[in-house]
Amino acid sequence: MTLTSHKLTINEKLHILADAAKYDVACTSSGSNRRGKKGSLGNTVASGICHSFASDGRCISLLKILLSNECIFDCKYCLNRCSNDRPRATFTPEEICTLVIEFYRRNYIEGLFLSSGVVKSPAYTMELMYQTLYLLRNHYHFNGYIHAKAIPGAPEDLITQTGFLADRMSVNLELPTYDGLRTLAPNKKPENLVKPIRLIQNGISRHRLAIGKDPRMERSESSRFLSNTIFQTNPYLEAQHEPENHLSVPPKNDSSVVPSSFVSSESNSAFVPAGQSTQMIIGATGESDLELLTVTQRLYQQYDLKRVFFSAYVPLNEDSALPSPDTAPPLLREHRLYQADWLLRFYGFHAEELLSRDRPNFNVLLDPKCDWALRHLELFPVEINRASYEELLRVPGIGTKSALRIVRARAHGNLTFQDLKKIRVVLKRAQYFITCAGKMLHRFPIEEDYITRQLTYESSDKNWEISHPETYRQLSLFDDFHIQGDVTVEDTSKVLSGQL
Repeated sequence: MTLTSHKLTINEKLHILADAAKYDVACTSSGSNRRGKKGSLGNTVASGICHSFASDGRCISLLKILLSNECIFDCKYCLNRCSNDRPRATFTPEEICTLVIEFYRRNYIEGLFLSSGVVKSPAYTMELMYQTLYLLRNHYHFNGYIHAKAIPGAPEDLITQTGFLADRMSVNLELPTYDGLRTLAPNKKPENLVKPIRLIQNGISRHRLAIGKDPRMERSESSRFLSNTIFQTNPYLEAQHEPENHLSVPPKNDSSVVPSSFVSSESNSAFVPAGQSTQMIIGATGESDLELLTVTQRLYQQYDLKRVFFSAYVPLNEDSALPSPDTAPPLLREHRLYQADWLLRFYGFHAEELLSRDRPNFNVLLDPKCDWALRHLELFPVEINRASYEELLRVPGIGTKSALRIVRARAHGNLTFQDLKKIRVVLKRAQYFITCAGKMLHRFPIEEDYITRQLTYESSDKNWEISHPETYRQLSLFDDFHIQGDVTVEDTSKVLSGQL
């Protein structure tokens, strides 16, 4: 491990610590809605946070840096592990404040994403992060979006006080099972990872109660038109009994409660208003898609998470416990898991519906909804003019907005395929699974092999582009990669809404 040079300039530190932060993908800025106020800089309303996405889905609108890339841990998958010979740097809280304020004033950024290696101890690192956020909010009066990492093993009071200053917090599970964690991150204790997640969850719930809001799950409202979703189970009332190998399960005798610091002068402030998230690495260990999706579902149910992020494993270190250094990052697999995550949160699917022990992995050539539909052809074709909202959502090519438009429009008369085009149903996929007034768009055999060939042929170019990106590096604030081409209004709508 290279010792930190105390003679580095702030620009040299920025170069090191911005590059070191590029492997953390949980940096979306949605969910917080705080308007600007007199005497303060920034806000978190829609116009205050610019969502710019790279081709792999990563948000680049925030200043994303590490407080430090020094670390006392030796996680085998991590570039910043203590055994690697790397240039090391650590920001002071004042230096981070200077960067954020000066970049914001120049309109380079809209907010801050702050993570860190573990310097000296979890408590010491969390103290530095709290000091940074405290200065930003109270001395520099920065009112913009802040996403901060909670350091596992840090004192509960420090994590709680940081939660009153941040918009979103996250604790990265990194690996979904105890076995994977023991193999690749032996210094990390599973109970230390789960405990701050539970702490933040309880804090969010308690704050909602204190201000008279419904303390139920983050996503309960998003599926209000569905009768059977993963969110029907209330994690605050019903204990879950899951296999002990999964990190999402609360450790025995879990004593994570809201500490006394909630009753403080800051108790009138919002506590983590944008919710909490986590990240799991895909492809470093041998978990199946079923295991990953099952853990994801449990995290939503038990810990009230806003998002679960997936990060395709990029070979950075050589180790016998890791995949070969020439292994390509499983970007298409990551993409399919994100699509399946959307199905869990908004489409009423359950993990056990999408995959099974006999079929534990997705067909990477097809999106998960198409894959499911092809295995349940007995449910198709669906009659557009009679199907319920839930049935419509299970049709490939029909998203949440399209399904609602169909339900509302057909109250005024039967719909045709031309009407569906105007509603923006993706007929390239939907045409194999629907009828209008009892007729299909064309005469198709309802056979799995035939439809699979048609769908994989149509999506082959897109799948190749996802699997073979030009670069794996994170975009800079000023990089446009000289991308050319027209983007239609429909393309933009589908990307932003996640319609499948």
